Amino acid sequence: MCVAGRRWGRRQRVLLWGVLLAAWEAAWGQLRYSVPEEMPKGSFVGDVAKDLGLQLLALQDHGVRVVTEGTTQHFALHGKTGYLVTAERIDREQLCRLVEKCIVRCELIVEGKMKVYGIQVEITDINDNAPSFREADKELRLSETTAPGSRFPLAEAHDPDLGRNSLQSYELSGDEHFSLAVQAGPGGDQRPELVLAKALDREEAAVHELVLRASDGGDPARTGTARIRVTVLDANDNTPVFSQTVYAVRVPEDVPVGSVLVIVMATDADDGPNGNVKYSFHKISDRASELFHLDSETGEITVKNDLDFEEIPSHELEVQARDGGELSDTAKVVITVTDVNDNEPKISMRSALSEISEDAPSGTVVALLHLQDRDSGSNGEVRCSLNGTVPFRLEKSFEHYYHVVTARELDREQVSEYNLTIRAADGGSPSLQSSAVLALRVLDVNDNAPVDLPMVQLKAVNSEQGGREADFEPGNQLSADKQYFTLSHTDGNLYVKERLDREELCGESVSCSVSFEALVHNPINVFHVDVAIQDVNDNSPTFSKATLELEIGEWILPGARFPLEMARDADAGSNSLLTYQLSRNPSFSLALKENTGGKKQPELLLDESLDREKQSSFELVLMAVDGGDPARSGTVQVRVNVTDANDNPPVFSKNVYEARVAENQPAGSLILQVQATDADVGSNGRVSYFFSNVPDVVSSVFAVDAESGEVRTAGPLDFEEKSKYVFGLEARDGGGLTGHCEVQIDITDENDNVPEIITLLLSSPVPEDAPVGTVVALLKRRWYLYCIAITKRFSRAVEIAEPRQYSDNPTGRDQLKDQTIDRLEISRGRTFALEGIRNRQSVPAVKQH
Repeated sequence: MCVAGRRWGRRQRVLLWGVLLAAWEAAWGQLRYSVPEEMPKGSFVGDVAKDLGLQLLALQDHGVRVVTEGTTQHFALHGKTGYLVTAERIDREQLCRLVEKCIVRCELIVEGKMKVYGIQVEITDINDNAPSFREADKELRLSETTAPGSRFPLAEAHDPDLGRNSLQSYELSGDEHFSLAVQAGPGGDQRPELVLAKALDREEAAVHELVLRASDGGDPARTGTARIRVTVLDANDNTPVFSQTVYAVRVPEDVPVGSVLVIVMATDADDGPNGNVKYSFHKISDRASELFHLDSETGEITVKNDLDFEEIPSHELEVQARDGGELSDTAKVVITVTDVNDNEPKISMRSALSEISEDAPSGTVVALLHLQDRDSGSNGEVRCSLNGTVPFRLEKSFEHYYHVVTARELDREQVSEYNLTIRAADGGSPSLQSSAVLALRVLDVNDNAPVDLPMVQLKAVNSEQGGREADFEPGNQLSADKQYFTLSHTDGNLYVKERLDREELCGESVSCSVSFEALVHNPINVFHVDVAIQDVNDNSPTFSKATLELEIGEWILPGARFPLEMARDADAGSNSLLTYQLSRNPSFSLALKENTGGKKQPELLLDESLDREKQSSFELVLMAVDGGDPARSGTVQVRVNVTDANDNPPVFSKNVYEARVAENQPAGSLILQVQATDADVGSNGRVSYFFSNVPDVVSSVFAVDAESGEVRTAGPLDFEEKSKYVFGLEARDGGGLTGHCEVQIDITDENDNVPEIITLLLSSPVPEDAPVGTVVALLKRRWYLYCIAITKRFSRAVEIAEPRQYSDNPTGRDQLKDQTIDRLEISRGRTFALEGIRNRQSVPAVKQH
């Protein structure tokens, strides 16, 4: 009682001082009031008439008004009551920005009495502002090598309210890698800092999404949030890894130059330059370096020179994949060259007779031959034969050696000279063949009686002998390396002996002539003859290849030029090459550039930008035309392959993938497979799959195969612990572009839990005279709560006894009493009512006793 008396004494003293202060201020004409901000217009502020001791009627008679400095009138006097009321809704933060105590001064003017009274109204704060951040989103970029414990200042929140209504605390939500520290500033302000609590791993999570929440102390509290996105910068902590340790390929030796033999591929889990893999030869012979080219970007190994099985049947190379941070991996490439029938049999005359007596016996050896074919297998098996019906035959001598022998006696008077044609054919398909000629003159023996022969005289007119006829002897008229002409013995005319080919005789020389001597007898004289061979347009322009291959990147700008191969025309003068023409195509045109020799160099001109995804190749025809009449032309196909730029991100076949899987599936079980396509090619179109910033609970039970996109179980699934998982997957191409999808996996229940019965309350023993309604036990079976009570046999339901756990919880007690009886159980003459709490969500948790 004494304590209570002192308490009431202090309150009375405070009240008394307040009354005295009000009376003193009223005596001096100064009133003080306070009103919360944001009160509606017309809200009561104070009873001015009463506080100033003025009669309401006098105020009405003398005219009273309230004047506020400035243009805005915040208060007014209610004429009928004499109350000071608000003239508008007042915002303390707008009215008193940066001022802790907001005082508005005004004057009450009684015009009839010429009196003025000062009034001060304090505008008190209410919690009408939530903390806010200047930037709702903040980006942080941290290296994955950043040490745990590192701190990073965050932007402070601002709350214009005062006291408890202002900013009081910060909270951070996100993941286990980060925590929040709050430092006190020199003015007592709170400064939040982001603390790295766990080492970062960009390959595990490239981005962390955090939420910083600022709360004030109002009732109810107001909050403001800012999103913090932490991008993990890559460190070179992953080595490139080849998809295979050994790449083996078999190619025929006639594979065209430029063909792709094999593509080596290495992946690096790092990002940016650290994950950008370049390829190079690590170990390669000098000869192999002349034959093969490795694209440093795509890993394509192509042929750059003709392969030859007979020279080297296999090549073993070692390639290296190196990332931007100088980490590397190596793999072996084995290229086996298979044989094709590209070598014709070769016949070599190791020894041969040029003449043989006609009386040589049968079986006389006239030549020793050697046959060789550099191909292998059936392609190198050679068969040889003599062409035509001749008195000779072939006999095998040793391995690849053969003898040419006489098959019967010879007769010079019937055949004085033999040109034996030996043909060789291999076993390829188609078979390749070659031939050799053995010239053999038959020598005469005196085996025939003499016979008189007439002499033939041929005459021709010789203008230098004054019209005198000259005699020409057969076989001695013309002297030259090769007889292209013949001289008539009857009229002395010169005739062409065989068809002449100016290009074969004189090559690329513009002028062409053949010189020889004509021998004249009776009288004997020699004449020098020059015959000029004139060109006719008998050759068309030709190209060295049937197809010209060009590679043009889709990033190349219009206006770029690409030189093409010049055609060749063996004719001379106006019959030679004149100009070029190109088939019509909107992306390309033809330009001609004159070189120093006066010849025209064709160039392919790019007119429009290329897009490999729309058209990956172009087929053009380049025509070369000569100046003959009629003109001849030659063509070559120009194939333009558009090389890829990484301008397409991967695209998943679905935005959402759904699957159902039973709990307790073994680790490694396939759940589903995602698939993303990329319109690019090479490494730019090669897609890998990763989790997209998933929590640890997801990565601990699921795994995604980076190559196939298969999602499998990685740990035990428990329906009772979590029945559904929703997470994101990312598809990333070799150029760093990404696509995303969502995966929803429902876990289905298996009967893997036995029922549980928990005794919460138990009264044992129970007296036999216990009154009806006495609670003897409170049981819990999984989600149901039971109360067992003694009741009369076959009686209707009794009220549930209140468990001790609910004695201090009126809400729980009322919920418990609102339930109905499930069933009755009878045991040993007593009836027990089993009260079922059917709504598990309305019952607070009860601990086991």
